[in-house]
Amino acid sequence: MKILASGDIHGDIRLAESLAEKAEKEKVDLVVLCGDLTYGEQSTDGLIGPFVKKGKKVVLVPGNHETVATADFLSKLYNITNLHGYSMIEKDIGLFGAGGANIGLFQLTETELFDLLKNSYDKIKDTKTKIMVTHVHPSGSKMEKFTNFFPGSTGIKKAVDIFKPDILLCSHVHEAEGIEEKLGNTKVINVGKNGKIIDL
Repeated sequence: MKILASGDIHGDIRLAESLAEKAEKEKVDLVVLCGDLTYGEQSTDGLIGPFVKKGKKVVLVPGNHETVATADFLSKLYNITNLHGYSMIEKDIGLFGAGGANIGLFQLTETELFDLLKNSYDKIKDTKTKIMVTHVHPSGSKMEKFTNFFPGSTGIKKAVDIFKPDILLCSHVHEAEGIEEKLGNTKVINVGKNGKIIDL
């Protein structure tokens, strides 16, 4: 399976269109959007439509710039999946997620973040490959060193330690775009706004 993962689009319609073209060109099976699609809950127009027009399956989580209600609205409008507290299975690959962050418009406590991931993990725990999708990065990661403002999440780090997903896709820290690292056996990728292709 081939995935295009991106985050921090922040309302940039031209970027969404460019990413949709990339998804088509690369013949990806799934587009994963790791939150901050909007800029402070401003317009959602043109952010998901380009992917849907290209016939791409899309999943998303909210970031700290939009609420769960906005993510739910987009998922219903375009018939896509909001992974916030939910999961899906695609070709024996289980995806589970939690959006939001420990700062911003849509704040969650570390306990809430962990509980959302635990509940969604339980439904995909028997799949061959497990992918966790979040907006914020885990604490103790290299990404934390790229910012003085955005602490990593201890709730997400706890989920990585306990559930041991094969891959964690996140965004949030713009300066850490493209950074890949290992936490235990989990590959953590800051997908960034320009997107990352993951071949499974």
